[in-house]
Amino acid sequence: MTDHNHPEAWNQFLAIAPYTGLLRMEAASASDSGCVIALPYHDDLVGDPDSGVLHGGAITALMDVCFGFSVYFRTRKFVPMATLDLRIDYLRPAQPHRKVYATANCYKLTQDLAFVRGHAYDDASDNPISTSVGIFMFTAGKPAFTETKKSS
Repeated sequence: MTDHNHPEAWNQFLAIAPYTGLLRMEAASASDSGCVIALPYHDDLVGDPDSGVLHGGAITALMDVCFGFSVYFRTRKFVPMATLDLRIDYLRPAQPHRKVYATANCYKLTQDLAFVRGHAYDDASDNPISTSVGIFMFTAGKPAFTETKKSS
């Protein structure tokens, strides 16, 4: 993966990974501590055929992937990790036939854990579908970084 300022580079990664490729996730934007990933609407992801609303599992998958990428953009390296905890509070259903976006911010790192928060939305970021928090555990020994304490 290359510079986070070039979503087309990480779009290639999203396309070749079987899980994200099947869901057709797309890179939207990134910064040093977070990112936005989109999930295009597809009929095969619908959870309620009568309403056309996307399945909550597809949105959960989107949040999990986006959270993991936000850890990468914070650490600037791939560190093997596992989702230790992912809490999603659904506030409303997604709008049928609309792309869903996930935003994530890795706000705290320790030697063993990454703490992330974010939300999913369709039309407007200030009208979320869900809010989320997650904790990721680094799984391959100690990462090659430590957070420095700021002196007061």
